[in-house]
Amino acid sequence: MAEAFERNFTERGELGAAFAAYHRGRLVVDLWGGTADPETGRAWDRDTIHLMFSGTKGLTSACILLLVQRGQVSLDDPLSRYWPEFGAEGKESITIAEVLSHQARLPWVDAGYADLLEHDAMAAHLAAQAPASDPRAGFMYHPVTWGWLLDELVRRVDGRTVGRFFADEFAVPLGLEVWIGLPEELHWRVATMVAPDGVLVDGPWTELNRPNPLWVPGSEKIWNSAEYRNAGLAAVGGYATARGMARFYASLLGEVDGVRVLTPETVELGRHEIRRGVEPTWGSPMAYGAGFELQTGDGPADAFGHPGAGGSRHGAWPSRETAYSYLMNEVRVGPDDRPLTLLDALSRGSRATDR
Repeated sequence: MAEAFERNFTERGELGAAFAAYHRGRLVVDLWGGTADPETGRAWDRDTIHLMFSGTKGLTSACILLLVQRGQVSLDDPLSRYWPEFGAEGKESITIAEVLSHQARLPWVDAGYADLLEHDAMAAHLAAQAPASDPRAGFMYHPVTWGWLLDELVRRVDGRTVGRFFADEFAVPLGLEVWIGLPEELHWRVATMVAPDGVLVDGPWTELNRPNPLWVPGSEKIWNSAEYRNAGLAAVGGYATARGMARFYASLLGEVDGVRVLTPETVELGRHEIRRGVEPTWGSPMAYGAGFELQTGDGPADAFGHPGAGGSRHGAWPSRETAYSYLMNEVRVGPDDRPLTLLDALSRGSRATDR
């Protein structure tokens, strides 16, 4: 793993990164290197924290599953049962499972994103909005709106925000270096996100879709702002060390230092396939359980987790009792060999360990 990690720097121009893996509840890989802040030259060290973008969705999914485990919600319940205002404009039958699997037909906000970092305002916009009428929107990735919908569910059922809920129920008992919304006293540890010229473009936006407000030229100013770090966006506002994320996914496979939050039955429910098909914006196959992405290509058939925009990867391979996380601060779009070479090396190592 160390050799594969080093090759990303020498052969693929990696700027700064970390990779960690757990096997059978034990930390077996913990690597970091490169530059955390290219402007100051600050090195990436053991304690560097990183923005995960949609890697956050795996954390929020676990929060919803814990509510299910406690009998407070059911995946088949309409979201409007707990959030009556959401039932406006024909949305009364949209279920929690459909929201988790990107079938709510609310992939953008008609009212715009002027209130991007204000949860109450964005949730109100979505409650009042009609679902998209184009049938292709029935299986379209909801990059940011997914978080407001599910954070509001947690608030209505439990009273805490997703960020507070995750901290209390997962991060503290498991000892995780993982946050949804980063405390200000930890901002100094965060890696600076970098988008090379030409990487962030207007994207494959069509009459069906709208631009992601966090994925257009100039978005780096938002990503690296104190306001964004504080906001706790449940879809794209998580921060972690790779070690912390690998430990989180390890806890879904079994006990970690004697602690497990979600039961095996609940994790199986989360991994159970809800929808598989071709995502219409990208034209690529996608499969979802209760918020987790499931395997559609090469790799262990039972793999689950959630990647983050720009290249980060986080997940677990139950049949190999292995969990992993890769974080980096240089955003890339399109084919990216950096995570693939690391996961390939991890796969070879886990197979060898099993033998």
